[in-house]
Amino acid sequence: MKHLPVFVLILVLVTSCQSDYSPKPRGYYRIDLPAHEYRLFDTTFPYSFEYPIYATIFPDTSGLAEPFWINISYPAFKAQLHISYKEIDNNLHKYLEDSRTLVNKHIPKANSITQQQFLNPEKRVYGLTFSIKGTEAASPYQFYLTDSLSRFFRGALYFNIVPNNDSLNPVIDFLKQDIDHMISTFHWNN
Repeated sequence: MKHLPVFVLILVLVTSCQSDYSPKPRGYYRIDLPAHEYRLFDTTFPYSFEYPIYATIFPDTSGLAEPFWINISYPAFKAQLHISYKEIDNNLHKYLEDSRTLVNKHIPKANSITQQQFLNPEKRVYGLTFSIKGTEAASPYQFYLTDSLSRFFRGALYFNIVPNNDSLNPVIDFLKQDIDHMISTFHWNN
């Protein structure tokens, strides 16, 4: 009777170890997405827009930065939206071509690139968004806005991690909504 619990334990161990081991597929961390809430970016800059409360804006300090260039950081997602601004001086075509070139650099890693036109004649804001699909595309979303006469505004979303856009898709879609909101609330300051 004393050895009955030990015998039962040995019996359970022996019978439970007879099935083949099969490894589980690699899983990804669950991503908790906050509610979309926005605040106004309205300063002495030549543009204004609404951006998420869970994002921070800071000036671009890279060596190539020009006045009114900013970065919108999404720390919870390890992402940044790089924003550049240019004054147009009969060179709109050059800025449009530069934007297309920067998008087309992703072609080797992209499955598809779709573009969508944005028009807001009341605010004189016109532009295109580029959705770049592909597992290893470095920038899944880019856009530009212009008034077609004197101002050009461009943005590109990047993640500070090795791209694996299959697992990042929920975050990319979430941030696209924020960027689309920013574009829809965008206006030029005089």
